[in-house]
Amino acid sequence: MKIALLGAESTGKSQLALALDARLCQSGLAVHRVDEYLREWCDTHQRTPRQDEQLHIVDTQIARVLAAPENAVVIADTTPLMTAVYSQLLFNDDRLDARAMAHQAVYDITLLMGMDVPWVSDGLQRDGPHVREPVDQRVRHLLGLAGIPYQVVYGTGKQRLDNALFCIARHAPHLANQLERPEPPTGWSGPCETCGDGDCEHRLFTRLVKG
Repeated sequence: MKIALLGAESTGKSQLALALDARLCQSGLAVHRVDEYLREWCDTHQRTPRQDEQLHIVDTQIARVLAAPENAVVIADTTPLMTAVYSQLLFNDDRLDARAMAHQAVYDITLLMGMDVPWVSDGLQRDGPHVREPVDQRVRHLLGLAGIPYQVVYGTGKQRLDNALFCIARHAPHLANQLERPEPPTGWSGPCETCGDGDCEHRLFTRLVKG
């Protein structure tokens, strides 16, 4: 099983990846986490990649996911879809879209991070809080074009982990008992299968903020 974590910058992808890794391992599952290659690339080169270097980021991320052990639950801390989104926003280049959308189909579960966590500066990879909404919209647009179902995960800390586990258990009911999350957390109703109803999601988000 392959799980993809998507979302705009500073929305908690890496924190959730680490938490899921620990929880699934604790449940006795073999887990293989694939971290974001872009972060590694930026740390190595001490800069962000140019337009002509985006394809290398995409291909390396794809290769690392496909090289994961077949019997493991793969947790991908972002996918090439995010590189495609930023290539469009930063360089007005949509040539990576098709490749990224095709690869997204290999994931059994796609979780999109909600934007209910505060933006935090994180060096080279942070463009600012003003880009989170357009990035989120572009991600949803590409997922819709590709026909990829996804669920939005809200909350912070343990709440977000529990919500993610509930989403995973819905898609993989054979793992529900191991995940110890067969039912949604108290007070959380969960988004629909595709999270396509923006008004409904807005109501959910409002309740979470006010709660």
